[in-house]
Amino acid sequence: PLVESGGDLVQPGGSLRLSCVSSGGFALEHVAIGWFRQAPGKERERISCVSATDDSTYYAASVKGRFTISRGGTKNAVFLEMQNLKPEDTGLYYCAAHWHCSDTPADFGSWGQGTQVTVSS
Repeated sequence: PLVESGGDLVQPGGSLRLSCVSSGGFALEHVAIGWFRQAPGKERERISCVSATDDSTYYAASVKGRFTISRGGTKNAVFLEMQNLKPEDTGLYYCAAHWHCSDTPADFGSWGQGTQVTVSS
């Protein structure tokens, strides 16, 4: 499975950087990696994805312009830089892998345990 880290409690307007690495030794560079958010009482949604082929990136409208997904220099990690955080960004954040950036969370696999992001004053 993948392992997420970097979640924390931050004030509105703050920033965080989430990391996603493989615990099983498989390389992330040949798969699409998606970041997902699950807020309390809501369904899990895909908020960003980086493709397996040409590193094209995709963002949900709610985070576009504030979040940036990128691969690490060694291609063994994927990061999610989050800026100007809002209370509605609160949730459990997961990364997962698939062969392409599907819109459907159920298509992805190798889910980790998630990392909690709480945006509150």
